[in-house]
Amino acid sequence: MYFCFVIWKNNRLFDLKKIYLEELKPMFGENEALQMLNILIEHFFSLSRIQQALPNHRLTESEMLSLHYAVKELKKNKPVQYITGETEFYGLRFFVNPSVLIPRQETEELVDLIINKEKQDGLKVLDIGSGSGCIAVSLAKNLGQPEVIAFDISAPALAVAKKNAQINKVKVNFIEEDILSPLQITENQFDIIVSNPPYVCLSEKKLMQPNVIDFEPHLALFVEDTNPLEFYKAILDYTLKNLKIGGRLYFEINEALGKDVSKLLEERNFEDVNIHADINGKDRMLSALKSAI
Repeated sequence: MYFCFVIWKNNRLFDLKKIYLEELKPMFGENEALQMLNILIEHFFSLSRIQQALPNHRLTESEMLSLHYAVKELKKNKPVQYITGETEFYGLRFFVNPSVLIPRQETEELVDLIINKEKQDGLKVLDIGSGSGCIAVSLAKNLGQPEVIAFDISAPALAVAKKNAQINKVKVNFIEEDILSPLQITENQFDIIVSNPPYVCLSEKKLMQPNVIDFEPHLALFVEDTNPLEFYKAILDYTLKNLKIGGRLYFEINEALGKDVSKLLEERNFEDVNIHADINGKDRMLSALKSAI
C-alpha cells in the first residue's frame, strides 16, 4: 500500500532513493546500501552518480517498479550482481548468474600477480575450475597472445564463461571436465596452470553471510572438513603430468591452509614456492615453479 502511494504521489528519483536507503540501512549499513542503490540505478536507468543526485529527475511507473522489485531482491539478501546480471573484474565486464561465483577482489589480485610475472608471449595457460571465466578471460585479454584453456565440471558455469569470452572478445577453449577424475591427459604442455578451487571448509559455513550461503553455488565453494586439500592434491597430480618443466603453478588459497598447500608442493619437488598476501595482509595466493626433478 505504501509503495502504491509512492508511485502515484512521488516519482522523483531523489526522494525514492532516500526512502530505499532508509529501508536498506538496517540490513547493510549506510555506505553499502547507498553503493548498491547506485549500482541498481546506474544499471537500470543508465544514470551516472552525478545524474542520480539531480533533485528533479523523475521515473516512469515502469522504471519505479523495476527499482522496487530490485530492492525487494536485495532485502532477500540476493547479491546485487545477480540482480543486475553483471559485475566488473580486472577492468572488464562479466555476466554472472547463480551458476557461478561472483568474482572476488582476491581473485583479481591473483590475476594481477600472473600478469605482472609472466611477460613472455604465446604462453599456453590452463585455468582449472573456471566458473565465470574471470581468470581465463582476463589472462587471455592481458597476456601476450596466449593460448588459454579452461576446465569446469559445471555445464551451466561453462555457458556463462563462454558468454564472457564473447563479451570481452577473447578466445578461450572451455572444456567440461572434473579435475577429480580428469580425462584430458596430455603430458607437459602448459606453461601456466592456475586454479581457484573450492577451499572453504563446511564448518566455516556458519561464519559466512546469507547472500553467499543462500545464492552462490556451493559446488564451487565448499570442501569436507576431513579433506580440505582434496582439490589441491588432484590439481597437483594433474600438474605433474601436464605442466612443462620450468612452468609455473598459481593457486588461490584459504588463508588458513597456506602452509599445508606449500608442503604439498614441496613434497612434489616444486621450487620457488611462495605464499602471497592480499591487499588486506591475508595469505590468499600461492605460486610455485615446476623443477626438473
